[in-house]
Amino acid sequence: MRFIISLLITGAVVAIAAYIVPGAQVAGFGWAIVTGLVIGLVNAVVGGILRLFTFPLNWLTFGLVSFIITVLMILLSDKLMGSKFDVDGFWTATLFAIVVAIIDMIVGAIAGTKK
Repeated sequence: MRFIISLLITGAVVAIAAYIVPGAQVAGFGWAIVTGLVIGLVNAVVGGILRLFTFPLNWLTFGLVSFIITVLMILLSDKLMGSKFDVDGFWTATLFAIVVAIIDMIVGAIAGTKK
């Protein structure tokens, strides 16, 4: 049950961020849930491998490389999703990642899901 609620919250966060960020579009709420799932999977698998290889550089830049990897994973998710999720470019994906992080932080604080 917790997984389903988490999926719905992630879908809502992605849908809100796509509404706020100019240049980011998602086809609908159902596709926002799928997009959140795809971004999470890509970030966990490919992003995890990239973070492992770039750990020394990530350490030297105080985590900036990890954020750039997250933005690149959003761009990869855009390519994987086709026309259902669209981000115009690197800077749009950067703004999208920032907005998603802020909204997720606010929703987590309100819902009490983040400890």
